[in-house]
Amino acid sequence: MSLAEYQRQLERRRPELIALTQELVRFPTLNPPGLHYLDICEHVAARLEPQGFVCELLRAVGTPGDSEAHPRWNLVARRSGGRPGPCVHFNGHSDVVEVGSGWTRDPFAGELDGSRIYGRGTCDMKGGIACAIVAAEAFIATWPDHAGSIEVSLTADEETGGYGGVAWLAEQGYFSPERVQHVIIPEPLNKERICLGHRGVWWAELETFGRIGHGSMPFLGDCAIRHMGAVIGEMERTLFPKLAERRTDMPVVPEQARVSTLNINSLHGGQAEPPEGFDGWPSAMVADSCRMVIDRRFLAEESLQDVKDEFRETVEAVQRAGRDFNYEIRDMHDVLPSMTERDSPLVRALSRGIEARMGLAPEYVCSPGTYDQKHIDRIGRLRDCVAYGPGILDLAHQPDEYVDVDDMMDAAHVMGSALVDLLGVAMEEAV
Repeated sequence: MSLAEYQRQLERRRPELIALTQELVRFPTLNPPGLHYLDICEHVAARLEPQGFVCELLRAVGTPGDSEAHPRWNLVARRSGGRPGPCVHFNGHSDVVEVGSGWTRDPFAGELDGSRIYGRGTCDMKGGIACAIVAAEAFIATWPDHAGSIEVSLTADEETGGYGGVAWLAEQGYFSPERVQHVIIPEPLNKERICLGHRGVWWAELETFGRIGHGSMPFLGDCAIRHMGAVIGEMERTLFPKLAERRTDMPVVPEQARVSTLNINSLHGGQAEPPEGFDGWPSAMVADSCRMVIDRRFLAEESLQDVKDEFRETVEAVQRAGRDFNYEIRDMHDVLPSMTERDSPLVRALSRGIEARMGLAPEYVCSPGTYDQKHIDRIGRLRDCVAYGPGILDLAHQPDEYVDVDDMMDAAHVMGSALVDLLGVAMEEAV
């Protein structure tokens, strides 16, 4: 068989690519809370098993969010060829974020309109999963006795950190360098881009403490919200300007994300929100507690410890300025920056595929936010991992999310070209 025959195989599978994307979108795998994970895993397993894949359904028991009502199910499917060789793994997350408002189409219909498929998760990242599966199927049909192995995984909870999905699988050894050598994550970074990695992240909660009192006599209490307001004021005066001056050499996109950033994710002070259905008034109280969750994205040039120390120093500067209050900073989770080298075997293979299919040199980028590469790198110790897939990043999590079928076909060809390259199909066969 030849490379030309493989490419024809892929072109003939365009209707299958559309249908599979629609099928995946019609599973409303909303996270939180984590719906229909087992259903979508079983659906993909039923498709892959007749093609020689050995499929494992794996529940990440005890991970964040896992419960009998919402179990964290994952699928790992592996097909070994007839000869020794490396393993190329395609990893996609099955979960999607909430629908939100502003939709003009059914978010779980998988509607095809022209060359676009609409629905929650089409872009992020069920269209990419469909590309990987169809590219692998066409490769197997062309070279059934291929060298090495092909794996496809469908994993849980990427949208909430990936701890019930890739992180758990990595802890079980599924992403060890002895088992897997190359990993492609078809996140939507645009079809002509190869995403080498991402910035770091530190999530933390700051709580300021005061003293409860009657709202008519606030001088007899101590308002924790005012203390938090002073901290936010100090952040505005000193911390945010310092972050804006730092710049990374990593090719992070968009351009504005090449600096350090901090987002105030949430702020809660005083009395809890009244229960649903209650329409009365709150009581007159001085707030004795205020909690702020921060989302700090840091650069490869910064250390995690320096990031934490800098934030603590900002809080303590408010104390030194004369405001008397107690506080506590609680770590939530953190991830170090990660970046695969441009000259790695996987990056070179995908680069050649983009040049061959689209006639242009790829753009090498890094993501402003983290994705499951962090676990493959940190836990699995597997370095040859990148994100590459169809879809426009700006459409992710938006109303009327869509993926373009032509873009999916291009991405499937690039993924298939990487398979040909990495699994050592003889050059005389590939001519």
